[in-house]
Amino acid sequence: MIGRYLLRFGALGYLGVVLLAPVALIFWRTFEHGWHPFWAAISNPDAVHALKLTLEVTLIAVPLNTVFGILCGLAIVRHRLPAMGLVNALVDLPLALSPVVVGLALILVYGPGGWLHGLPFKVLFSFPAILLATMFVSLPFVVREVVPVLREIGTDQEEAAATLGASSFATFRRITLPAIRWAVAYGVVLTMARSLGEFGAVSVVSGNVVGHTQTLTLYVQDAYANQFNETGAYSASVLLALLAIATLLLMTMFRPKEETRGDRGA
Repeated sequence: MIGRYLLRFGALGYLGVVLLAPVALIFWRTFEHGWHPFWAAISNPDAVHALKLTLEVTLIAVPLNTVFGILCGLAIVRHRLPAMGLVNALVDLPLALSPVVVGLALILVYGPGGWLHGLPFKVLFSFPAILLATMFVSLPFVVREVVPVLREIGTDQEEAAATLGASSFATFRRITLPAIRWAVAYGVVLTMARSLGEFGAVSVVSGNVVGHTQTLTLYVQDAYANQFNETGAYSASVLLALLAIATLLLMTMFRPKEETRGDRGA
């Protein structure tokens, strides 16, 4: 009995120290003088542009990685194509590779002397580089949510639909996609959170030009470390946290109650 309570309180204490206390402190520091400093900090032109750029990148990266994740998951589980084992391993590369290394790799590819340096449009230190870096670091999450669910549900219903004459697209739309919809939803939430919070790779390839290529995470770093604007840094951090929390709450609200108690792929 004592061991059970020690385990519970130990886990809760660990979460409190590592996760809850730092986040709570940021919220307290942001609002300790009221709402007005927070609003003034996030409504200045540089912060607004950084937020817009972050949302634009996220709104492009998340759908692209979602489509890729579903197709890649189907290829890994349903279609035993050559080299799929290698693809399955490479999908995890962004989880193991430092984001700073990702940014450096993009510079080597698209920078002076790189393989793709001669493109007719600018990549580095502009929107395309930020998008590529964000897509790279957030690529694995949908795949990693979809693959185990596809393996668990098996192929019986899909084979039955094919026997009855359903096309591949109809089978996917009516059987496969409904079965993996919550796995996809979890993957989208993780992808969105990673896209909103990306810093390392973006800091290398964006140039961090205020009002042009500065995302909200870069704005936090610049405000805190360079401008000594703690209120601005705390307010932007809270805004990022609120965006992530809102995403989780929306997914929870729209998920049917009977499915919240089941498996995420049910």
